[in-house]
Order: sequence, then structure tokens, then C-alpha cells
Amino acid sequence: MSMTDPVSDFLTRIRNAAKAKHKRVDIPASNLKKAIAQILLEEKFIAGYTVLEDGKQGVLRIQLKYNNGRPVISGLRRVSRPGIRLYRPVTELPRVLGGLGVAIVSTSKGIMADHKARKEHVGGEVLAYIW
Repeated sequence: MSMTDPVSDFLTRIRNAAKAKHKRVDIPASNLKKAIAQILLEEKFIAGYTVLEDGKQGVLRIQLKYNNGRPVISGLRRVSRPGIRLYRPVTELPRVLGGLGVAIVSTSKGIMADHKARKEHVGGEVLAYIW
């Protein structure tokens, strides 16, 4: 079955697993999803991730992180969708919750968090907000 928006599926699986208080969630792997998982790890929103090879596509296993029984990820929102793309120059990159959250940006230098994109002085497509 073809999926029209794999990033939305990725975020929804994480959101649902966190609400159900699962320790981990398995997601079909892709390079884009691995890059987003790496940003989540660097920003300390998840405990870790591994890529399990099953011969075809592979599976991305994400270990969720909790603080006193509450998920560290309190919100996820897809911004740029296949029907409505949202591109921003570096001067207009959003700050999520005044810097407490992270905007994931797809730039010409790869997928990165908003603060790193500002440091690299590149804009791009705003994929999602995470707080």
C-alpha cells in the first residue's frame, strides 16, 4: 500500500505510542525518518533508536522517553504537507514555544533543527513542530 505522507504517519505513530505509554514504537524505515529520529535524539525527545534490517525496507525502532510517567514529547504537529508546502527563509524560521520546542526543517544541507539552520544560515521547508 502506498503512503501519501510518511512524515505524518511517523509523527502519528510516535504520538499514539506516547499517549498509550509504550516503551518503544516500530516504524517502517526511510532515510528521512532516520534523519528526523536523529534530531529527536539530539534534542533529547527520545531515549534512542535502532534500525532493524528485515531484508526489504527495514524497521526504525524508537525508544520513547518519559519523565515521572509523563511523555517528554507533549506535542507534535505536521506543518508542511504534500498539498500545502511551507518554505521559509532563514530570517522567518519559526521558534516553537519561544525556543522550548523544535521546528524540523528540510534544507539544502539536510534535515536539521531550526536553531542549527539559523546557525548554518539556511532556510527551507518546515516539516514539523515538536514540543
